[in-house]
Amino acid sequence: MLTLIKNGEIYAPHYLGKKDLLVIDQKIGCISEKIDVPDGNFAQVNVVDAEGKYVVPGFIDGHVHITGGGGEGSYRTRTPELQLTDATLAGVTTVIGVLGTDGTTRTMTNLIAKARALDEEGITCYIHTGSYQVPVKTLTGKIEDDIILVDKIIGAGEVAIADHRSSQPTAEEMAKIASAARIGGLLSGKAGIVNVHVGDSYDHLKVLEEVVEKTDIPIRQFQPTHMNRNQHLFEEGIRFAKKGGYIDFTTSSSPKFFDEGEVKCSTGLRRMLDQHIDISQITFTSDGQASLPDFDEFGELLGLKIGRVSTLYDEVRDAIMQEGVPIEVALRVITQNPAAILKLNRKGMITEGRDADLVFLDKEDLTIKDVFAMGHKMVENGQAIVKGTFS
Repeated sequence: MLTLIKNGEIYAPHYLGKKDLLVIDQKIGCISEKIDVPDGNFAQVNVVDAEGKYVVPGFIDGHVHITGGGGEGSYRTRTPELQLTDATLAGVTTVIGVLGTDGTTRTMTNLIAKARALDEEGITCYIHTGSYQVPVKTLTGKIEDDIILVDKIIGAGEVAIADHRSSQPTAEEMAKIASAARIGGLLSGKAGIVNVHVGDSYDHLKVLEEVVEKTDIPIRQFQPTHMNRNQHLFEEGIRFAKKGGYIDFTTSSSPKFFDEGEVKCSTGLRRMLDQHIDISQITFTSDGQASLPDFDEFGELLGLKIGRVSTLYDEVRDAIMQEGVPIEVALRVITQNPAAILKLNRKGMITEGRDADLVFLDKEDLTIKDVFAMGHKMVENGQAIVKGTFS
């Protein structure tokens, strides 16, 4: 199947200008000033006019509770699974699934089955092995075996620190997790990254910094997330990034959290750039399908909301339109950067030979119009034309 996309203005995410783009089956086959439809009937070409639109890479959401999360308010508060259109309507063509607080009724076998289901429905899905608790929950019994032997498993996490819901892991325990993930990654050509949930505690990133100071494990073996959850953690994030570490912001939130000091992702990106943090160190993830619990000073649950994958691009759009971050810079936090950090070498950029994951944005208001995943159109003019099995 050939799809010829004409007249689009391409951000790859770096700016390429107005180009034609030929999709060959699931891959980007050619990018050129002008590509003509071949004469004759030997090849059927579907021509798509992208006039008035920016063509950008499909978005990567590196932290999604694809099988649901939550449960902090008992069984009835367990959140639902991710549906295909939750992702595609948000421009997300690649997701990384994680467990969370509940590593008992949410299992690794369920997680990997859901990842394969999303693949079958048309998007790309990988997962991390583990959960909040230490020792982490795995599929085979060992972190490194999971990463080496299971194609879908690319790292470990989310492991919780600085949070009353965590198992309060020590630096020695975190070092062993990071070492196992690193070895698994090295032996399989995968990232072997450790995704770390960081809570509200003033312990901040202390345990990670102790690992880096006392062992040979590099600082970039860790990807701490939720780093915008309050002002003091955000400031610690700046310090961590200046040491060379990665920083991930969570886009799902609520007005109450902002009132209590959470840093809006779009604003946080601008502030990080103003602090001369390299853009390659910054990512956004949605924490989609997670519960967003609100606890009182004694750790008692007051209420909760649900995280949404749709917030991922909303915050990037706000960074561009409200904070003045250039398009090619803002897009990197959900395209090129996560692809590089997670070693997803077929994702995150519009270049020949990579997967044809594409999003069309309206030039006027930057809204999502069309979405292609692996060369197949999933969304047209803002409406899902491919739906999940049970939609």
